[in-house]
Amino acid sequence: MSEKHRCGWCTGDSLYEAYHDEEWGVPVYDDATLFEFLILETFQAGLSWITILRKRENFRKAFDNFDYKKIANYGEDKIDCLLEDAGIIRNKLKVKATVTNALAFMKVQDEFGSFSKYIWDFVQGTPIKNKLENYKNAPATTAISDALSKDLKKRGFKFVGSTVIYAHMQATGMVNDHEINCFRYNEV
Repeated sequence: MSEKHRCGWCTGDSLYEAYHDEEWGVPVYDDATLFEFLILETFQAGLSWITILRKRENFRKAFDNFDYKKIANYGEDKIDCLLEDAGIIRNKLKVKATVTNALAFMKVQDEFGSFSKYIWDFVQGTPIKNKLENYKNAPATTAISDALSKDLKKRGFKFVGSTVIYAHMQATGMVNDHEINCFRYNEV
Protein backbone atom coordinates (compact mmCIF):
# COMPACT_ATOMS: atom_id res chain seq x y z
CA MET A 1 0.00 0.00 0.00
CA SER A 2 1.41 3.40 -0.92
CA GLU A 3 1.95 6.08 1.70
CA LYS A 4 -0.44 9.03 1.60
CA HIS A 5 1.15 12.26 0.48
CA ARG A 6 0.92 14.90 3.19
CA CYS A 7 1.91 18.55 3.38
CA GLY A 8 5.64 18.76 3.97
CA TRP A 9 5.40 20.61 7.29
CA CYS A 10 3.94 17.66 9.20
CA THR A 11 5.86 14.63 7.97
CA GLY A 12 7.94 12.52 10.30
CA ASP A 13 6.11 13.20 13.57
CA SER A 14 3.08 11.04 14.38
CA LEU A 15 1.38 13.75 16.49
CA TYR A 16 1.86 16.32 13.71
CA GLU A 17 0.63 13.87 11.08
CA ALA A 18 -2.50 12.99 13.07
CA TYR A 19 -3.27 16.68 13.61
CA HIS A 20 -2.75 17.34 9.89
CA ASP A 21 -4.83 14.34 8.83
CA GLU A 22 -7.75 14.86 11.21
CA GLU A 23 -8.01 18.55 12.12
CA TRP A 24 -5.90 21.07 10.23
CA GLY A 25 -7.88 22.88 7.60
CA VAL A 26 -11.21 21.29 8.47
CA PRO A 27 -13.86 24.04 8.63
CA VAL A 28 -14.86 24.70 12.24
CA TYR A 29 -18.15 26.41 13.02
CA ASP A 30 -18.45 25.48 16.68
CA ASP A 31 -17.73 28.38 19.05
CA ALA A 32 -16.09 26.20 21.70
CA THR A 33 -13.63 24.73 19.19
CA LEU A 34 -12.95 28.13 17.63
CA PHE A 35 -12.12 29.46 21.09
CA GLU A 36 -9.81 26.52 21.80
CA PHE A 37 -7.86 27.16 18.60
CA LEU A 38 -7.76 30.88 19.27
CA ILE A 39 -6.21 30.28 22.69
CA LEU A 40 -3.75 27.69 21.41
CA GLU A 41 -2.71 30.01 18.58
CA THR A 42 -2.15 32.90 21.00
CA PHE A 43 0.09 30.71 23.14
CA GLN A 44 1.91 29.57 20.00
CA ALA A 45 2.99 33.13 19.14
CA GLY A 46 6.78 33.02 18.97
CA LEU A 47 6.91 29.23 19.39
CA SER A 48 6.50 26.21 17.14
CA TRP A 49 3.07 24.66 16.70
CA ILE A 50 4.41 21.21 17.62
CA THR A 51 5.34 22.61 21.05
CA ILE A 52 1.70 23.61 21.55
CA LEU A 53 0.36 20.30 20.21
CA ARG A 54 2.53 18.38 22.66
CA LYS A 55 1.10 20.43 25.51
CA ARG A 56 -2.49 20.57 24.22
CA GLU A 57 -3.93 18.11 26.73
CA ASN A 58 -2.17 19.97 29.54
CA PHE A 59 -3.71 23.22 28.29
CA ARG A 60 -7.12 21.55 28.10
CA LYS A 61 -6.84 20.41 31.71
CA ALA A 62 -5.36 23.67 33.03
CA PHE A 63 -7.94 25.87 31.26
CA ASP A 64 -11.09 23.92 32.20
CA ASN A 65 -11.42 22.27 28.79
CA PHE A 66 -11.24 25.74 27.18
CA ASP A 67 -14.59 26.70 28.71
CA TYR A 68 -14.58 30.43 27.93
CA LYS A 69 -17.36 31.12 30.44
CA LYS A 70 -15.22 29.72 33.25
CA ILE A 71 -12.03 31.32 31.94
CA ALA A 72 -13.71 34.74 31.83
CA ASN A 73 -14.13 34.49 35.60
CA TYR A 74 -10.54 33.53 36.43
CA GLY A 75 -9.13 35.67 39.22
CA GLU A 76 -5.56 36.32 40.31
CA ASP A 77 -5.41 33.07 42.34
CA LYS A 78 -6.23 30.96 39.28
CA ILE A 79 -3.80 32.97 37.13
CA ASP A 80 -1.05 32.44 39.72
CA CYS A 81 -1.85 28.71 39.74
CA LEU A 82 -1.60 28.57 35.94
CA LEU A 83 1.77 30.33 36.05
CA GLU A 84 3.03 27.48 38.26
CA ASP A 85 1.79 24.78 35.86
CA ALA A 86 4.84 23.33 34.08
CA GLY A 87 2.54 21.52 31.64
CA ILE A 88 1.62 24.72 29.79
CA ILE A 89 3.45 27.77 28.47
CA ARG A 90 3.87 29.91 31.58
CA ASN A 91 3.80 33.34 30.03
CA LYS A 92 1.99 35.80 32.28
CA LEU A 93 0.92 38.08 29.44
CA LYS A 94 -0.52 35.17 27.47
CA VAL A 95 -2.31 33.70 30.49
CA LYS A 96 -3.87 37.07 31.28
CA ALA A 97 -4.71 37.54 27.60
CA THR A 98 -6.63 34.26 27.70
CA VAL A 99 -8.95 35.71 30.36
CA THR A 100 -9.27 38.97 28.42
CA ASN A 101 -9.98 37.06 25.22
CA ALA A 102 -12.68 34.95 26.90
CA LEU A 103 -14.47 38.13 27.94
CA ALA A 104 -14.10 39.67 24.48
CA PHE A 105 -15.22 36.38 22.87
CA MET A 106 -18.50 36.48 24.80
CA LYS A 107 -19.09 40.11 23.83
CA VAL A 108 -18.72 39.11 20.18
CA GLN A 109 -21.20 36.27 20.74
CA ASP A 110 -23.67 38.73 22.25
CA GLU A 111 -23.31 41.10 19.31
CA PHE A 112 -23.34 38.60 16.44
CA GLY A 113 -25.21 35.63 17.91
CA SER A 114 -22.10 33.47 17.73
CA PHE A 115 -18.36 33.93 17.37
CA SER A 116 -18.56 31.59 14.39
CA LYS A 117 -20.89 33.92 12.50
CA TYR A 118 -18.62 36.87 13.26
CA ILE A 119 -15.38 35.24 12.17
CA TRP A 120 -16.73 33.39 9.12
CA ASP A 121 -18.23 36.63 7.77
CA PHE A 122 -14.65 37.70 7.00
CA VAL A 123 -14.56 34.99 4.29
CA GLN A 124 -18.26 35.28 3.36
CA GLY A 125 -18.92 31.95 5.08
CA THR A 126 -16.89 29.96 2.55
CA PRO A 127 -13.36 28.61 2.94
CA ILE A 128 -10.72 30.17 0.72
CA LYS A 129 -9.07 27.38 -1.27
CA ASN A 130 -5.50 28.26 -2.16
CA LYS A 131 -3.42 26.29 -4.65
CA LEU A 132 -0.07 25.77 -2.98
CA GLU A 133 2.43 23.40 -4.52
CA ASN A 134 4.69 23.77 -1.49
CA TYR A 135 3.59 24.73 2.02
CA LYS A 136 6.58 27.09 2.23
CA ASN A 137 4.79 29.34 -0.26
CA ALA A 138 1.83 29.90 2.06
CA PRO A 139 1.55 33.50 3.17
CA ALA A 140 2.10 34.42 6.81
CA THR A 141 -0.63 37.05 6.57
CA THR A 142 -3.25 38.23 4.09
CA ALA A 143 -5.45 41.28 3.71
CA ILE A 144 -8.24 39.29 5.38
CA SER A 145 -6.09 38.25 8.36
CA ASP A 146 -4.95 41.88 8.63
CA ALA A 147 -8.56 43.10 8.73
CA LEU A 148 -9.67 40.40 11.16
CA SER A 149 -6.70 41.03 13.44
CA LYS A 150 -7.40 44.75 13.46
CA ASP A 151 -11.07 44.18 14.26
CA LEU A 152 -10.31 41.69 17.03
CA LYS A 153 -7.86 44.14 18.62
CA LYS A 154 -10.47 46.89 18.41
CA ARG A 155 -12.80 44.54 20.31
CA GLY A 156 -10.23 44.07 23.08
CA PHE A 157 -8.58 40.78 22.08
CA LYS A 158 -4.87 40.33 22.87
CA PHE A 159 -2.12 38.38 21.05
CA VAL A 160 -4.13 38.39 17.85
CA GLY A 161 -1.66 39.80 15.35
CA SER A 162 -2.21 39.06 11.68
CA THR A 163 0.22 36.09 11.67
CA VAL A 164 -1.56 34.47 14.63
CA ILE A 165 -4.92 35.08 12.98
CA TYR A 166 -3.82 33.65 9.63
CA ALA A 167 -2.62 30.50 11.44
CA HIS A 168 -6.02 30.35 13.15
CA MET A 169 -7.74 30.68 9.78
CA GLN A 170 -5.64 27.80 8.43
CA ALA A 171 -6.26 25.59 11.46
CA THR A 172 -10.02 26.16 11.47
CA GLY A 173 -10.51 25.74 7.74
CA MET A 174 -11.32 29.33 6.88
CA VAL A 175 -8.50 28.91 4.39
CA ASN A 176 -7.35 25.65 2.82
CA ASP A 177 -3.56 25.79 2.62
CA HIS A 178 -3.02 22.07 2.12
CA GLU A 179 -0.59 21.45 -0.72
CA ILE A 180 -2.48 20.59 -3.91
CA ASN A 181 -0.92 17.11 -3.99
CA CYS A 182 -1.77 16.44 -0.33
CA PHE A 183 -4.46 13.81 0.13
CA ARG A 184 -6.42 16.25 2.36
CA TYR A 185 -6.54 19.08 -0.20
CA ASN A 186 -9.79 17.95 -1.82
CA GLU A 187 -11.21 16.40 1.34
CA VAL A 188 -11.54 19.64 3.32
